[in-house]
Amino acid sequence: MRFVGKTRGEKSPLVSTRDGGISPPPCFRSRDGGDEHSNGFKKFPFTFWTAGTDTVQHHLNQATNKHNQKKNLILNHEMVTEDSDIISQGEVESTLQSSQPQPKIQTFPSIGRQSSIYSLTLDEFQHGREKSPPSRVETCGDFSSLVLPAKKGGDFSPPRIHSRKNNILSPSNLDSFVLACGASSSATDANDRNWIPDTEFLNSPEKTTSANAQSQDPSLPSNVPYMRARIFKSESTYKFSISPKERHLIRLHFYPSFYNNMNCFDAFFSVTVGGFTLLNNFSASITAQALTQAYIVREFELIPVKSGALSLTFIPSTSYEGSFAFVNGIEIISMPKIFQPAPFVGFSDISINAECYTMQTMYRLNVGGQFIPGTNDSGLVRTWYDDSPYLFGAAFGVTSKASKNVSIEYPSTVSKYIAPVDVYTTARTMGPNQTVNLNFNLTWVFQIDINFTYLVRFHFCEYQMSKVNQRVFNIFINNQTAYPAADVIAWAGGEGVPVYKDFAIHVDDQSGDDQLWIALHPNVTYHPEYYNAILNGLEIFKVNDTKGNLAGPNPVPSPTPKPPENRPFSPSKSSNHGRVVGVVLGTVAGFGLLVAGIAFFSCGRKKVVEVTSCTRSWLPLYGSSRSSGTKTSKSSGSNRFTSSGGGLCRHFSLDEIKLGTNNFDDSGVIGVGGFGKVYKGYIDGGTVVAIKRANPSSEQGVHEFQTEINLLSKLRHCHLVSLIGACDEDNEMILVYDYMANGTLREHLYKNSKSCLSWKQRLDICIGAARGLHYLHTGAKHTIIHRDVKSTNILLDENWVAKVSDFGLSRTGPTVNETHVSTVVKGSFGYLDPEYFRRQKLTEKSDVYSFGVVLFEVLCSRPALNPSLSKEQVSLAEWALLNHQRGTLEAIIDPHIKGQITPDCFKNFSEIAVKCLSDNGVHRPSMGAVLWNLEYSLQFQNNPNGPEVVAEQKANDAYNMHTTLLTIEEEDEVCEERDEHSANAVFSQIVNPQGR
Repeated sequence: MRFVGKTRGEKSPLVSTRDGGISPPPCFRSRDGGDEHSNGFKKFPFTFWTAGTDTVQHHLNQATNKHNQKKNLILNHEMVTEDSDIISQGEVESTLQSSQPQPKIQTFPSIGRQSSIYSLTLDEFQHGREKSPPSRVETCGDFSSLVLPAKKGGDFSPPRIHSRKNNILSPSNLDSFVLACGASSSATDANDRNWIPDTEFLNSPEKTTSANAQSQDPSLPSNVPYMRARIFKSESTYKFSISPKERHLIRLHFYPSFYNNMNCFDAFFSVTVGGFTLLNNFSASITAQALTQAYIVREFELIPVKSGALSLTFIPSTSYEGSFAFVNGIEIISMPKIFQPAPFVGFSDISINAECYTMQTMYRLNVGGQFIPGTNDSGLVRTWYDDSPYLFGAAFGVTSKASKNVSIEYPSTVSKYIAPVDVYTTARTMGPNQTVNLNFNLTWVFQIDINFTYLVRFHFCEYQMSKVNQRVFNIFINNQTAYPAADVIAWAGGEGVPVYKDFAIHVDDQSGDDQLWIALHPNVTYHPEYYNAILNGLEIFKVNDTKGNLAGPNPVPSPTPKPPENRPFSPSKSSNHGRVVGVVLGTVAGFGLLVAGIAFFSCGRKKVVEVTSCTRSWLPLYGSSRSSGTKTSKSSGSNRFTSSGGGLCRHFSLDEIKLGTNNFDDSGVIGVGGFGKVYKGYIDGGTVVAIKRANPSSEQGVHEFQTEINLLSKLRHCHLVSLIGACDEDNEMILVYDYMANGTLREHLYKNSKSCLSWKQRLDICIGAARGLHYLHTGAKHTIIHRDVKSTNILLDENWVAKVSDFGLSRTGPTVNETHVSTVVKGSFGYLDPEYFRRQKLTEKSDVYSFGVVLFEVLCSRPALNPSLSKEQVSLAEWALLNHQRGTLEAIIDPHIKGQITPDCFKNFSEIAVKCLSDNGVHRPSMGAVLWNLEYSLQFQNNPNGPEVVAEQKANDAYNMHTTLLTIEEEDEVCEERDEHSANAVFSQIVNPQGR
């Protein structure tokens, strides 16, 4: 090894070691605290290893900590590339030079002479020359520092060191191109960051145009670079001369507006770089509209470009006449090696070397903390966002911040470029109640593009615990165990020490799922002191596919119904009926944003886009919300409503709820359930609603709150209860529904306070409920299993139309490749599927069984369970089956309707009810078959001499309109004849919560 300087000096190789390292000659080796050199300095052992930086740091720290008693001066340095054969020989060349623009005469400690350039050879020091050697090379993650012993009071400027030890750049000499596209001169943004014109980097600038935006959105963070754009009507390329073996960060900024009367809705284009497709058929306007963003930023991490010339190409689409490309800003920045091989989730022996792939940043979150702007990042100008919009479920945890006496100390394995200190000083944990923690996961849900591999990076820093096994938890990604027993203290070695863990997972389209689920759960195997989990930061990167593609489809902007004046979050109100209709938009609720676009360009032609180009989308990494739809405003720290679909229905303030319920007056209570109390309330000056208020002590109710919003904000059907809105202020969890006039089905079957239903009415109600359940099973995007079908969860409006309600226990059913969902048994006694109870395997046939009990409940007018009766009669299901076997079923029919049922109707109705109660699910009919038979029974009832011959297809047509996921407009047309309700339509909720 040699140090190369500008002054004369001899070169002397170091002594090789057996383990592949190198060491100084013997006089520099220290034992038992080291020997004193004649000049009074400790003889510092320093050994360079050819292993990774972790090993280097470990051994160097061990050797130097007890010697490093004097003040040290850390010298930043820049890493440059060296051939691998030299590195393998353990050679490291270092050039020490002054970091000042002009050389400055400095007096180095113990040198005794002045020098502008410091040079050292080991021979010189070995023979007693008056120069102090470097004490150690301190490796900080991917960046390194050379530490020199400095005499107290010593005054010299840190030199810049060029070392060929690693292929890493320091911030002192990065490739940095920050371009204001279309600008004629340099300008600074709101953060005093300088943006330069892009003209000199274009191959043919004369083939492009530049223009100012004709309007400025108030949410733009700065005029620069967004108020001017470079426009391309043909393929155009930027050329950049860059370091050939470094990764680079690329950011593209888009502000879709009007430029020289050119409408950005006409802009469809692709962007490529170094053989990779970053964007394909991209529309910034559609993306901004769908995501309610004023501007869009896409960030990519590019692998090294060997030629040293980076070509960034914009290609307007040829599929649309008049299409063009545009860009407002471009950033290209050298980045350090911050990626290591990441294990593939589900494959213990497979990992992905992220350094070999180009990636797109999908999400970057400061978990439990606030927004961190790029100016506060640790050198790479990254933006870190709040995690609360992505939280799923009622168990949203608690946030915390490290106390001022906690010092965050980056270890050798974690460079400060991994994440800024602010990320590690805040966290989200599960909360103080360990019993509750064991029953829930801390979960985040993210919208992603299918058929890609994703790198997920977890950032941890423990500042509440100080010992191993105090907090141990499991990490899950898409329901797979990524890490079974995470212990941050064990990883880091102490509190206040940042660590991170990377995992890779592939998301295909077999399940049709375009979401990435991240969940943490306490580990009970290791019996930790606290059943809890913690997370400080989270990043999700999309990895290029085998074709070098990173482009995902454009999102689908859905039309937003026009809100009434002066009530931006109020549901629409019919001038004819005055009935409140809950505006529900069919999109993923976990992101708390209005996927429905706001047409912020009032003129200009919209281009019809191919269906293949417009599917799902994700909340962009950068961009400010154009409206409050992205993040629902609230007055408390709670995020349950926002994270689970609150942006898709009305957000009520707590003051509105208190006013509508007379401050939760108990005289207005109309029902009590597992969730809490249900009040009759009023909104908007007199519209009657049902207001469900959670009981804080009910943990199941908390979960139900989340599930109901998540499901009902995605579902829209005539025979499902409508959710109007919710409130989550001041730790209150409140749901607001249409308030249905005739209460529950149960109240009209065997309660004396309600009128008795005719058989024809009962049959119509059963058909309506079957339609609702059939829609859940087949009409939604995924099969939804209600899991709590019973007569109290079938509600009746003033026209006796049945609506299925109470989705608190509902679950998404098995996928095409699955037969069941394994889950803890939940439901109501008397209605519970015995096969589900025995095997804990849930399918839609469990709902069929429960509905069979309801059918007999309708026929016999008695409860599903009646302990006051004899043993064989306690269970209605068993009693009905027994009488059917005996041929005495007619004997248990409700006397009020016994003479109303035609024989053929009774036979058909009872046969389908019996089939629903089959012990094995495979022998039960589907809900579609149940519906068909009920409608057929109705024909027998309406035509005592026999129904008209109806082909099966025609019968299916009667309900197939309910099996498709309809748009709001289509659904309103289907339901038009059912929607003739008055403003006083009343809702009635759960009355008997027992058995849940």
